Amino acid sequence: MNWKFGCRWRCLGIFVLLFTGLQVIAEDSPLKPGDKTSPGKAYIDRLPGTDVTFKMIPIPAGEFLMGSPETEKHRKADEGPQHKVQVDAFWMGECVVTQAEYMEFLENYHRLADNGAPHIPNDKMADAVTYPTPLYEMEAGPILDRMGRGGKYPAVIMSQLAARQYTKWLSKRTGRFYRLPTEAEWEYACRAGTTTAYYFGDDPKELGQYAFDMDNSNLSDGDPGYHPVKQKKPNNWGLYDMHGDVAEWCIDAYSADWYKQFAGKTVNWKDAINWPHQQYPRVIRGGSWNQEAEECRSAARYASRAKLNIHDPQLPQSPHWLSDGFWVGFRIMSPVAVPSDAEKNRFWDVDDDYTRKVLQRDREIREVPEQAK
Repeated sequence: MNWKFGCRWRCLGIFVLLFTGLQVIAEDSPLKPGDKTSPGKAYIDRLPGTDVTFKMIPIPAGEFLMGSPETEKHRKADEGPQHKVQVDAFWMGECVVTQAEYMEFLENYHRLADNGAPHIPNDKMADAVTYPTPLYEMEAGPILDRMGRGGKYPAVIMSQLAARQYTKWLSKRTGRFYRLPTEAEWEYACRAGTTTAYYFGDDPKELGQYAFDMDNSNLSDGDPGYHPVKQKKPNNWGLYDMHGDVAEWCIDAYSADWYKQFAGKTVNWKDAINWPHQQYPRVIRGGSWNQEAEECRSAARYASRAKLNIHDPQLPQSPHWLSDGFWVGFRIMSPVAVPSDAEKNRFWDVDDDYTRKVLQRDREIREVPEQAK
């Protein structure tokens, strides 16, 4: 769906060291020390001082056939050839990040700006987090108001950079490494051991029991939109809304022929990553409330394009928000095997020259004041 409105976003990012906002209360003991093959139990984290929680579901290690067979109805060429991918154990968010969770992240922009935090020396920049500037309420506000704000509504319209910075912020506050899933991890978790077009089977007529798509996403005003999370049936591993409602960012760059190099091979999930080096295109998965059933299949792939921000008249355009991305959100994951600091930063930080130059020009580097710690 093409949202026809002129959208303006302020393009100034704030980079800050993270010692504010979030503490974590883990419920259960999800992992035995040294265990890298089984994720153990599900666990729940809570944002202190609020009732906001998020649940992480254990996803076992395994091997799966990525992509779709040539016989699958509505299959597209970029979904093949199928190839085997070995995936390590991890936890994945039970649902996409909600507005209640994401707002805790966004509030840090105001908190730090209001406190007049001082400059961070350049040698500390590696520890900094970029907070998105406030979205432009005059244009985006009415659309968010119509579809629903706060609580269990999915967080939307953030860029992939903003989603990655959220996972960095969350990691620094919790002490547990969080990131976006790779495309292979996302499809593996979505399928949950199945090989059919959807995690419930091959019949798109059944999709309404599991997802909000173009056919059943109308709101009370008669127009389509996103819905609160966890309103439909989960997959076999307990993940909700992997098909439809809002589509989800993956870490990978998009390439229509990326799978060709893996034909006839079994590859590790790390080797299957298409690491991004340009702002566009990047992989979005899962389908959404404004897409047809076939676009919500487990193997369906979508490439982000500059048109997602086509109505932002700024030059340069915002690196944090997507003026036409009301159908795009994200889900977090946490691997059982904790990577090195260098690997963590590769999942979190700016990876294309265009965005790097925009942030270099417009950033304000601030330390957290003592009273905000």
